[in-house]
Amino acid sequence: MAAVVETAVPFAVPLRHRFRGVTVREGVLLRGPAGWGEFAPFREYDDAACVPWLRAAVDSATRPWPVPVHDRVPVNTIVPVVAPDVAAAEVAASGCRTAKVKVADVRSTPAEDLDRLRAVHEVLGPQGHIRLDANAAWTVDEAVAFLKAAQDAIGEIEYVEQPCQSLAELTEVRRRAAVRVAADESIRLTAEDARASVLERLADSVDVAIVKVGPLGGVRAATRVAQWGLPVVVSSAVDTSVGLAAGVAAAASLPELRHACGLGTRMLLDGDVSRVQVRPEDGWLPWFPAAPEPDLRDAVRPAPADAQWWQARLRRVAALLGAAPNG
Repeated sequence: MAAVVETAVPFAVPLRHRFRGVTVREGVLLRGPAGWGEFAPFREYDDAACVPWLRAAVDSATRPWPVPVHDRVPVNTIVPVVAPDVAAAEVAASGCRTAKVKVADVRSTPAEDLDRLRAVHEVLGPQGHIRLDANAAWTVDEAVAFLKAAQDAIGEIEYVEQPCQSLAELTEVRRRAAVRVAADESIRLTAEDARASVLERLADSVDVAIVKVGPLGGVRAATRVAQWGLPVVVSSAVDTSVGLAAGVAAAASLPELRHACGLGTRMLLDGDVSRVQVRPEDGWLPWFPAAPEPDLRDAVRPAPADAQWWQARLRRVAALLGAAPNG
């Protein structure tokens, strides 16, 4: 691992719209015998929370990806907190038939969220699919009220992702709103405590598992969630094309894909680390045998102070990973 960590190349890619409170997606690229990996936990995460992200990057750089079952995977486009006309234009340009719409953001009111949903629905039509992502921002009552209003406005919702924080709250939303519920943040907590009783409680609370390669510790770690018996949607943590290729590798290795994957996030970036970009075409992404070469990395180098910050973080997290039982 030490040799891989020494190859670190920090990057900073601007975002087209503010997302998760940030305007730049930043991290570190690592090179190993199998190619490139991406280490890009968000800045607010403490070092311990970053350990799985580094494990995932090292895994991609040092181990070939699993043999694919699919040569391409379906993906959704993602709609951040933007004006309805902007949302409609971006969904139309994406070519995707499924859209994930961010809601419950502090910068948007419920009425504005509904306007954005209506605009997306008008573009996709009755044959399209709309899923919502609230990032655990609602109370149960807020979730139920909004979901009922959304159903009145656009009809069927494919699912709502992490409407509240706890499994008990997710269960209540699922019961009262009659909408499929997907878990994102809850999956990461459950993966750390995979006792049968915990998994049973999860399966009773949600309908879909959202998995991301970085937070779960690698391609294989992410796909192991499929063994829990829930339908799996492999998603992106707003990765560059290096990280997105790992997500596609995870999705392509699953025997069944009931829902479009959340890997159509390249459109959120205003730039990339590679000329070969993992960008959807007509709602699909091809499988890559390895991450694309980050041949644009020199063009997205961060300011010296930011690069030093990432190098220091990488060294601290590497020390924790080296001390971990499965590091």
